[in-house]
Amino acid sequence: MNAAARAPAVWPGRPYPRGATWDGEGVNFALFSEGAERVELCLFDGMGRRATHRIQMRERTDYVWHCYLPQARPGLLYGYRVHGPYRPEDGLRFNPNKLLLDPYAKSIAGTVRWHDALFGYTIGDPREDLSFDRRDSAPFAPRARVLETAFTWGDDHRPSVPWNETVIYELNVRGFTILNRLVPEPLRGTYAGLTHLSAISYLKRLGVTTVELMPVHAFVDDRRLVNQSMRNYWGYNTLGYFAPEGRYSASGRIQEFKTMVKALHSAGIEVIIDVVYNHTCEGNQLGPTLSLRGVDNATYYRLDPSAPRYYADYTGCGNTVNLPHPHTLQLVMDSLRYWVEDMHVDGFRFDLAPALAREAGGVESWSSFFDVIRQDPVLNGVNLIAEPWDIGLGGYQVGNFPAGWAEWNDRYRDGMRAYWKGDGGVIGEFARRLTGSSDLYSRAGRRPHASINYVTSHDGFTLADLVSYNEPHNEANGPDDAGGHEHNLSWNCGVEGRTDDPAVLALRARQQRNFLATLFLSHGVPMLLAGDEFGRTQRGNNNAYCQDNEISWVDWDVGEDGERLFAFARRLIALRHRHPVFRRRDFFQGRPLHGGDVKDVLWLRPDGQEMSEDEWAHSHARSLAVYLSGAGLHDVDAFGRTLQDDDFLMLFNAHHERVAFELPQLDNGPWRRVFDTAAFEAREPVLAPDAAGAPDAMPETFRAERADAGPRYELEGRALALLTRSVKHG
Repeated sequence: MNAAARAPAVWPGRPYPRGATWDGEGVNFALFSEGAERVELCLFDGMGRRATHRIQMRERTDYVWHCYLPQARPGLLYGYRVHGPYRPEDGLRFNPNKLLLDPYAKSIAGTVRWHDALFGYTIGDPREDLSFDRRDSAPFAPRARVLETAFTWGDDHRPSVPWNETVIYELNVRGFTILNRLVPEPLRGTYAGLTHLSAISYLKRLGVTTVELMPVHAFVDDRRLVNQSMRNYWGYNTLGYFAPEGRYSASGRIQEFKTMVKALHSAGIEVIIDVVYNHTCEGNQLGPTLSLRGVDNATYYRLDPSAPRYYADYTGCGNTVNLPHPHTLQLVMDSLRYWVEDMHVDGFRFDLAPALAREAGGVESWSSFFDVIRQDPVLNGVNLIAEPWDIGLGGYQVGNFPAGWAEWNDRYRDGMRAYWKGDGGVIGEFARRLTGSSDLYSRAGRRPHASINYVTSHDGFTLADLVSYNEPHNEANGPDDAGGHEHNLSWNCGVEGRTDDPAVLALRARQQRNFLATLFLSHGVPMLLAGDEFGRTQRGNNNAYCQDNEISWVDWDVGEDGERLFAFARRLIALRHRHPVFRRRDFFQGRPLHGGDVKDVLWLRPDGQEMSEDEWAHSHARSLAVYLSGAGLHDVDAFGRTLQDDDFLMLFNAHHERVAFELPQLDNGPWRRVFDTAAFEAREPVLAPDAAGAPDAMPETFRAERADAGPRYELEGRALALLTRSVKHG
């Protein structure tokens, strides 16, 4: 049979939808490239090793190149070669010698195998990226795979947890189960591992409502890391915005991710994914040509208007995706809708979100990106969380995102760290963050849930390391890449790193309880870093992005101290779920209730008197009592009934010495202790024996002591106590 007879039939096809779309009879291919002069669709054999056909895409509609192959089927491997001018000084970097990944690829076969041929210019040429490399990159580049998207979702539905009831748990898919001995070894570190009953049972036992997965979009291990035998563990190095990362798949099938989402939904747990639409793995002008750069560099990336050879870098990663361009914005919106409609995720956390809002170089809170999300019928109902900063001028935008968005609140993180570290003059900041950051979010009708409260996240120290190290210890990253924050606001409790000193260990355990208790008693949405509930350590590394090993993985052999901390964290979350006074939908008003004398919140000195305005700025003030009235919720339940709760009194002492608190003597009963972080010894197995079976019930929360706490409460140094009065409000 001659070559012409073997060539597949090619029909004109359609310009939309973008990407490769199987319709049951054939596959439509569509690729946007405004500057291209010619586009070739390259087909490969089943192993992806041998190119079988190079098809000229002759149809072009509004800069979309398209064709239809009536004989093509799901599983077909393909890529593109895009012809056009190579003038880097004008921002044009077309090079048909480079096989390009479809920006809309929903499944990716193979990985980037680093080689100089992957670069559009000749490495080592004195002209650098102005040179032109003619080597074929196909032997080293991944391929896109035509996908059959059908999946039986059954009665799957979004848990739709109200924001004020949400408890977020940030985890890495690989690191969460890679060391879990209850998960079958072939499934550890995968989507299927997270689907395993022991993993879901653990999440239910802990009481979290929502998992926030670190990046699951297909990403690349940086060449520099590979050369040092390391990997990009965090995944903030995106290659494709539609395909799930393959290294997390035990089966190699997209259905595994969908099964994970379905299983978590069945357990009532939401799935939020961390997305990186601000930059890609192609880096700056010296980066590889893998996809967007070769498809249409000037469309997909923001270029320096005065020197288009270079990129506008608001991300610190070499490039910034060009969302002001309508077709680039369409790419991102199509991706977001795909993950909601086809993959059933419940929301997104946007990495370096201000970079998405930049128009003409500035951050515009009402940019086209926010406008299109606001009016989109698919996206305006999902959870939207911003990391509200990038590295560009004016990039710090905490509190400035539009209504409907929540934000990672680093003001909360830093305020709580500084307070429990013992810094002076921060008690006012502490109080503002504890009560939902109304100074940041009350304008424009935003509520406390706009604040995602966290003490630790993937980026920085773990909770155990926060109380064990004054300085980052990132030696494992290599001599040229220590990285990490220097402004950690950490305190090692007297000894740097590991120690056998029982007094230091006891203080560290108490400090961890202080942070956890503050987090779950604060207004706003709490976010817990995976493993912090039982004291996971990264050995002082506060930038473990390249540590795909025991430094980053969750170690489930936690010991007695870990079991004690887990029991405390679990009961805190149960306490929050049971008492709406800790998860108000509205901010405190600070005024008397129902015409009475008692306010919905009272700020008290240790002597029992209300704080005056000037006392908030006292540098010596480190102790504070906070009264919360259960009658002051201004909220209703699902049946329209007015919500009420018990009264609570929180006692905070960041001073190193014991402080005696005079308790407010109010009507309706005595104060009883719920817990004191200086006195908690309960233990509970982390991976309990019942973890392989059905999840057990919500734990008994703290039992309030029946004895009257009396007119005074002696609180140890660096401790937190919670008192309550079970009262009936009229």
